Amino acid sequence: MEDVKVVAWLVSFFMWNWVPMVVEGTDTLLSPKGVNYEVAALISMKSKMNDDLHVMDGWDINSVDPCTWNMVGCSAEGNVISLEMASSGLSGTISSGIGNLSHLQTLLLQNNQLSGPIPAEIGKLLELQTLDLSGNQLIGEIPSSLGFLTQLSYLRLNKNKLSGHIPQLVANLTGLSFLDLSFNNLSGPTPKILAKGYSISGNNFLCTSSTQICMDVSKPVNDTGSSQKVNIHHQRVLSVVIGFSCTFVISVILLVYWLHWYRSRILYTSYVEQDCEFDIGHLKRFSFRELQVATGNFSPKNILGQGGFGVVYKGCLANKMLVAVKRLKDPNYTGEVQFQTEVEMIGLAVHRNLLRLYGFCMTPDERLLVYPYMPNGSVADRLRETCREKPSLDWNRRMRVAHGAARGLLYLHEQCNPKIIHRDVKAANILLDESFEAVVGDFGLAKLLDQRDSHVTTAVRGTVGHIAPEYLSTGQSSEKTDVFGFGILLLELITGQKALDAGNGQVQKGMILDWVRTLFGEKRLEVLVDKDLKGCFDPVELEKAVELSLQCSQSLPSLRPKMSEVLKILEGLVGQSVRPEESQGGANLYDERTCSFSQNYSDVHEEPSFVIEAIELSGPR
Repeated sequence: MEDVKVVAWLVSFFMWNWVPMVVEGTDTLLSPKGVNYEVAALISMKSKMNDDLHVMDGWDINSVDPCTWNMVGCSAEGNVISLEMASSGLSGTISSGIGNLSHLQTLLLQNNQLSGPIPAEIGKLLELQTLDLSGNQLIGEIPSSLGFLTQLSYLRLNKNKLSGHIPQLVANLTGLSFLDLSFNNLSGPTPKILAKGYSISGNNFLCTSSTQICMDVSKPVNDTGSSQKVNIHHQRVLSVVIGFSCTFVISVILLVYWLHWYRSRILYTSYVEQDCEFDIGHLKRFSFRELQVATGNFSPKNILGQGGFGVVYKGCLANKMLVAVKRLKDPNYTGEVQFQTEVEMIGLAVHRNLLRLYGFCMTPDERLLVYPYMPNGSVADRLRETCREKPSLDWNRRMRVAHGAARGLLYLHEQCNPKIIHRDVKAANILLDESFEAVVGDFGLAKLLDQRDSHVTTAVRGTVGHIAPEYLSTGQSSEKTDVFGFGILLLELITGQKALDAGNGQVQKGMILDWVRTLFGEKRLEVLVDKDLKGCFDPVELEKAVELSLQCSQSLPSLRPKMSEVLKILEGLVGQSVRPEESQGGANLYDERTCSFSQNYSDVHEEPSFVIEAIELSGPR
């Protein structure tokens, strides 16, 4: 039956894509009525949705260029490549006209109230790389046509009311970095999923083992004449299930008692020698021995850096994958259950501008986190010339770094549930992947926020010069605390200097913020610019960037903008300097890189990727 659906979809695909009209001298596709196809597709989506917050009021059918519309992103050629409509209070259904946005690369509709089925026409968006429809009320089956999206890296359909089987074509997508189908009503056997990471928990009718009895709720019994036989059959099945369940429960209880007795008779010193791997969701649990071998027994030669949370080591796993292993300073502060719960929540924060947690290790005396290795180090490395053999950051690249960091922080503040506050935004915590895309690190070690606007911590944690005044004086932090840190980060990108630099002749012993405010008032902004840029910068962009940084770093939290407002300003500021292939496509959040170095790591001479800041104020998590 699935093959018949696929064939029918292919027929409709070729019938849909009939020859369009082209306006002379342009690349704009028009319908026979002279309407831009992308405009028509977007208006079709608007007509099917209820916009209570009026976020789509600017969408006009008479417009030729949709690139100026709210939540719409375009490439340099003027094609619509992103729709970021998350948490916008939208309801209604998703129009099948979305299939006409043939250049779309990013579609974010999570955390709305959308209902109805997922349109099969989404499978026509062959350039799509990120699709997030989580946190809605979508029903029906997962379209098999999604399996044709070979460019897809992230697919999240969790927290809906989807039913039916997991399509084999979707399970066979090898390019997926993460697939999330959790908390739906899916049923039937679970196919082999080829994505690098996935989650299918919360589907009560989904069979995850060969011994589990599969009940296909998507195919109800319609034969009323045999209802009595069906009832008898169900009673027998229920009896068998109850019998197996009772036997299983008793066996588990006996096994637990036996294990408790057995463990009490052996020494615990052999714990680190055990290969105790198991998964929490899509995270990998490493044995302590594995990470010992990977880091050369935590050799000082492999230290990448250290800070308030612990020491970071470079490691090479058995599969030749390079990783960064963070060894936490205070492993006994959190219990095992609390640590596992927080790690699982952190691992669910997946965004191309966030450093993804790859795995963890937990023993009675150790807590370790494993991240993908970032080959280009941190922004602090580049600004302070700790990597002299590599090229420095030019002006456009610095603005793109600010843009990427803002996207990551916006995701933590407004698209995570529960929200996550970073509390230590600085250049040393903004890493750079192989494409120099900004990746926000160390967010996973911050406190998780609940639904309230702010929370109070028992100890101030952060770096002097980046700490907001209200956090330093009262211990109360909120999203505006991160906005303050981002403002200081933006100044660091402009000036190339630390937030607290006692040895600098221009800043003397004062804060960089006071120095910038003085020069901004005197209209001498060229003095601020990093000398390494050698005068290669845009004066207009400089003025707007400095003004934005001063808005973010105002003393009163209520006067600072939200990260969503900061991102809008940066998008207008950066403009064409953010190339579509960099801002939309990017690279995988982690790649497997081969490595070859001796067991004692004697040939590793890399400079630290995590710079130790001037003064660290660190406390309990």
